[in-house]
Amino acid sequence: MMTIVQVSPSKAAKTKQAMPAEVKQAVRSRDPERTRANILAAATAEFSARGFAGAGIDAIATRSGANRRMIYHYFGSKRGLWLAVLEGAYEKVRSSELRLDLEKLAPEAAMRALVGFTFDSFIGDRTFINLLNSENLHQARHLKGSSRVKSMHSPLIGMIQTILDRGVKLGIFRDGLDPAQLWISIAGISYFYFSNIFTLSVILDRDLHAKAQIAKRRAHVGDLILAALRPERK
Repeated sequence: MMTIVQVSPSKAAKTKQAMPAEVKQAVRSRDPERTRANILAAATAEFSARGFAGAGIDAIATRSGANRRMIYHYFGSKRGLWLAVLEGAYEKVRSSELRLDLEKLAPEAAMRALVGFTFDSFIGDRTFINLLNSENLHQARHLKGSSRVKSMHSPLIGMIQTILDRGVKLGIFRDGLDPAQLWISIAGISYFYFSNIFTLSVILDRDLHAKAQIAKRRAHVGDLILAALRPERK
């Protein structure tokens, strides 16, 4: 007669903890999407903190719980991993913009919402800023190899053009504005405040990290952009 041995939950937990590293790695490898996501999350944190040149594959492997072989299996190289991190960061921002449903708002309200969202995307978490700074130091050498990043931005430019067209039709925006130039202005004005917030705080003798200062700047950027869109007075 077969004897059935029941293992207590506590013993099972100890057995799981005692699994050799090779076995744990084999278990993780059966869930490729989770493994890939863990590597990307770890790489994003490391690249944001240390830049492309400073971040090491070993540190990313330790943080993600994967090994070097798995990282190279999924991403091919450190450059491949860096590009995947950049694309993920851009995709996160662009997809969030497209979920704003700006077509439901009046043109001025839609534009102010877009400006506010862009400004808010730089508050607190400096991950995106740090990644952009590092890639610009390399003159976008890695981003040039992306087959996705340009298509990510096309819907955004189209959305801005739609808002502008509606505003022109109502007579509240001037005609002939380039949506790409407008987006650069919105992102640039918002980005500069946070990318230089430490030096500006010293130069201007203000705590630009303070909530009141950030709110004041946010409103100013919105007013500035909308003022630039209005028709010239005759």
